Amino acid sequence: MTDPQFVHLRLHTEYSVSDGLVRVGEAVGRARDMAMPALGVSDLSNTFGWVKFYRAARGAGIKPIFGCDVWVTNAADRNRPSRLLLLVQHREGYRRLCDLLTRAYLENLHRGHAEIDPAWLRDGTDGLLALSGGDAGNVAQALLDDKPDAARAAAEAWAALFPGRYYLELQRLAISTLLASASGRSANSSAISSGDLKYCSA
Repeated sequence: MTDPQFVHLRLHTEYSVSDGLVRVGEAVGRARDMAMPALGVSDLSNTFGWVKFYRAARGAGIKPIFGCDVWVTNAADRNRPSRLLLLVQHREGYRRLCDLLTRAYLENLHRGHAEIDPAWLRDGTDGLLALSGGDAGNVAQALLDDKPDAARAAAEAWAALFPGRYYLELQRLAISTLLASASGRSANSSAISSGDLKYCSA
């Protein structure tokens, strides 16, 4: 058995428009130079760069992982949406993600954000993995607001919507977000390490 390798899953490229500057070809080239076996692109609220990314990654011998960083409606405060990262497992997941994004743009635009209503996910999440949204997710936000019970409830709600497919992201943030790992264990979630990748160099 080989040792697990770190793979970036939270890459915002030039297709994130105002939230990323990384050129697809440059990102794939850097991943190849670092001998990464795979790379995930998860642009903000769109899948515009997927074809270009697929071609570049396959050409470089890197497994492409497709995802999307999405805005999620906060019913308690519409002006404070949270984020969730959705990764595609297979074709059905791709179709589901496209349906969610289309519905968000057509039915749930708020202050320029196309938001996914969590209630829509009750119709099914097959084919999608969910990452907690890092520091912009509602679990981390609740912890940063010193509301551990709300964080636990949020983690449990996501875990129920994505059974066996919900992961809490641990990032380099205030120490309080590390408590997310405890919330995750109690909510039948796993924890992964992630980082917001928006540049190829510092």
